Amino acid sequence: MTATPQPVTLAHSVHPSDEVLKQEVGDEVVLLDLASERYFGLDPVGTRIWELMADGAALAQVHAVLCTEFEAEPERIQEDLLGLVRELSAAGLVRID
Repeated sequence: MTATPQPVTLAHSVHPSDEVLKQEVGDEVVLLDLASERYFGLDPVGTRIWELMADGAALAQVHAVLCTEFEAEPERIQEDLLGLVRELSAAGLVRID
């Protein structure tokens, strides 16, 4: 049985799991989930999102920063941000509050 993904909105806060190790490789990040022993790679945009979440910023704050740093429509940035958070959550890499 597959668990139903938790709905994620900009009202949520996301925190990296204590079971995740991060290693920077150039302008990207590789995450190691100690529980599953799986590696996950983040591109530069995903790396920036990870950095902002690691600082304890709420997703609304992360979204606001990304809108100032990247040339894309706010709706597209929100879609991509929430999509990545859902993927990270499904992989057990983050906790959603």
